[in-house]
Amino acid sequence: MKKEYRPGCAYGTHRVLEPEGVLPQAAWRIDNSPEIRDNEMLIDVETLNIDAASFKQILSGCSEDMDDAAKEAYVASQVMDIVSKRGKMHNPVTGSGGMLLGKIAEFGPKVEGKDGTKVGDRICTLVSLSLTPLKIHKVKKVHLDKDQVDVEGTAVLFETGVFSVIPSDLGDKLSLAVLDVAGAPIQTDRLVKEGDTVFILGAGGKSGIMCSSVAKKKVGPKGKVIGLAHSNRSKERLERLGYCDVVLQGDAGDAISTMNKLVAANSGHKADITINCVNIPGTEMSSILSTKDGGKVYFFSMATSFTAAALGAEGVGADVELIIGNGYAKGHAKYALELVRQDQKLREILEEMFES
Repeated sequence: MKKEYRPGCAYGTHRVLEPEGVLPQAAWRIDNSPEIRDNEMLIDVETLNIDAASFKQILSGCSEDMDDAAKEAYVASQVMDIVSKRGKMHNPVTGSGGMLLGKIAEFGPKVEGKDGTKVGDRICTLVSLSLTPLKIHKVKKVHLDKDQVDVEGTAVLFETGVFSVIPSDLGDKLSLAVLDVAGAPIQTDRLVKEGDTVFILGAGGKSGIMCSSVAKKKVGPKGKVIGLAHSNRSKERLERLGYCDVVLQGDAGDAISTMNKLVAANSGHKADITINCVNIPGTEMSSILSTKDGGKVYFFSMATSFTAAALGAEGVGADVELIIGNGYAKGHAKYALELVRQDQKLREILEEMFES
């Protein structure tokens, strides 16, 4: 007997449990049942790539005397708790989610063979876990240094949900990490012009180094890329890559110090474009004060408070364009993967970070 499927909303509103009248991302709780509608895709989940701001916030609940095993257990319990309460991996503190890797288990008839895929294909979702129905049966492994969690579970992708098939020439963990921040490099490509001075906060993280690679190509010989890193390891990573003309080290939460370092490194001038990839809150004013009047500030970090950014810019009389980092852009997955394929130095660093 042929299986019958109930119809569903393209945006997944049929999954919203509370409050009524909102979309899944804004909902407090959604239905994470693996029984799919006619326009949904069921995924057997292998790995969650937790948003960096979310993972850092969860990890902050660990005490200093905890060893790695205890920290992994704590993170696992927090992830399980959030998902069991909300039906999705939607951190209630940061408001962010992440993305996942898994195998297609079932199609609803309206999305059968979407984008040429078939049951068994391994994919990365390119929509946030903060709106993705998710049920976790078991946490298998927490990767503290990668912001990734291996699980057994199921997830549901809506009709409007975008995804990318895992490429055969790149490792799983690398692909997941790159696709998680695929919006950042393509947006950098759109924003940066030849001759620009680009300042990147959080330049030593995965989104930061990808943005640095793109920015260096776009500014040309008359432009300049300046990166700010927090840790010695991030600073050394940036220096090895050579994308940044100047590598600074400091606290991105200290707005005056950050501005002064940037201006000193740029012959007394502020940046044309500032890109914020920092995964902690409180860095809005460092970005704004480091940007010249008429310049642009691109916030890719999910730790950003856009209230703080807007009111902060107003408060210091900064005539800058504030840009919300949209994680989606047409062709962003292909762009990010090709960037890694074509830039051997970038690929090697990312493989060290995520495949080792």
